[in-house]
Amino acid sequence: MKIGILGVGPIGKTLARKLSAAGHEVKVANSRGPHTIEADVLDSGARAVTAEEAAAGVDAVILSIPLSSLPKVAPLIAGVPDDSVVIDTSNYYPSRDTRIEALEAGQVESLWVAEQLGRPVVKAWNAIGADSFANKGKPAGTPGRIAVPVAADDDRARKLGMALMEDTGFDAVDAGTLAQSWRQQPGTPCYCTDLSREEMPGALAAADATRSPKRRDLAVAAIQERVQDATTNLDAEYLVRLNRALFM
Repeated sequence: MKIGILGVGPIGKTLARKLSAAGHEVKVANSRGPHTIEADVLDSGARAVTAEEAAAGVDAVILSIPLSSLPKVAPLIAGVPDDSVVIDTSNYYPSRDTRIEALEAGQVESLWVAEQLGRPVVKAWNAIGADSFANKGKPAGTPGRIAVPVAADDDRARKLGMALMEDTGFDAVDAGTLAQSWRQQPGTPCYCTDLSREEMPGALAAADATRSPKRRDLAVAAIQERVQDATTNLDAEYLVRLNRALFM
């Protein structure tokens, strides 16, 4: 499959490496140009290109960028053919995305993203931590393999997102439509808690739309208190323990 990835942060970098290692033809881009993409992002066969090249002639475009960057990317995504699938990996944090007012009113993040881009999206890879994503993938059928939810309105697009999720080393769980994707966002029981396929459906069902934003903010406060830095990624085990204690 031909895949373009926009963004080479912790999630985008791992996507480039895992999907190219799985045999996909991967192009990756960032906002600073292909010459700034580090060699380890490309060590499984991905190619560094411009953002325009990454979005051209692909079966899927994966966005691994801050929500505040969507206005810059929207014109580019508008030119992507209708039969190409757009996948979004982002999450909303008020302390970080201070300029996004629509989400403060409680709008479902993924629906807001789709509105900004002017087309449907698949929500995937947003509910697993960067460290777990990079290091905990396992072959299909392995006992205890971590599961990650995938949501989309279009069945074909959701199935494509789920197939790619499996290729990155995780069990894909059908999380339904975008309107329900709040169940896999920060503060919910399935968010970065490294659950199995058997555990994931119950976690999605247990999500509480009223309580999850409060739990999300508690987790952010706990992390900031521990490291005094809102941008530092703590080790995976600490984050999993914290999220399980607060979200489940």
